[in-house]
Amino acid sequence: MSQRAGRLGAVCAAVAISAATGGAAQADTDAPMVGGGSGIIIDNRAQCTLTTVGHDHAGRLLGLTAGHCGALGAQVVAEANPGFGVVGRFVHSDPVLDYALIEFPPDRIRPVARIGDTTITGLGGPAQFPAVVCKKGRTTGTSCGVVWGNLRAAHHETWTQLCVLEGDSGAPVMAGSTLVGMVNAYLAIGCFGPEVGTNMAAISADLDARGDLGAGFRPIA
Repeated sequence: MSQRAGRLGAVCAAVAISAATGGAAQADTDAPMVGGGSGIIIDNRAQCTLTTVGHDHAGRLLGLTAGHCGALGAQVVAEANPGFGVVGRFVHSDPVLDYALIEFPPDRIRPVARIGDTTITGLGGPAQFPAVVCKKGRTTGTSCGVVWGNLRAAHHETWTQLCVLEGDSGAPVMAGSTLVGMVNAYLAIGCFGPEVGTNMAAISADLDARGDLGAGFRPIA
């Protein structure tokens, strides 16, 4: 568990909530189903949650999660079927926006838009107070709470009253079926202090600005 005091300044220290622990190819029939809300294991060490899975402008199969979950080159295993082995690798990790990009060989996962009670149909702008959003995390499952808004100068963040704990990092934050953000941390006490997350609009803009890997990313339909 790591402190995010550097990002949250004098307001409060937050806890980064990871838990210790392209082609035409078709997925192996035993490959795990993976989508927004799926649990992932990184380098046999950390457990986090996948934000979503989709394709970029070049058709590469990619996923998103929290940046603090792993470094460039980190190996990813699907928690639903760890015996299947490595299904992807971290190909980009941004410490400022705290998001990471995972590339999946097409034969290693079966990408889906729905995991449990969470379906992702598209991307949207940041939710605003007093909207209610929901998240799907591998630790605490589905929970919903009010949006407090952006309470700091970091305009890529939104604070919500979602219940999140270690392992929920990267969980999709949803307004209905629209993906509006990802879970990154909580303040002070899990499921009590506010959740702090990165807006999908900021992540999309950053990916597009890269102009290559990840540019034009859209969730699987």
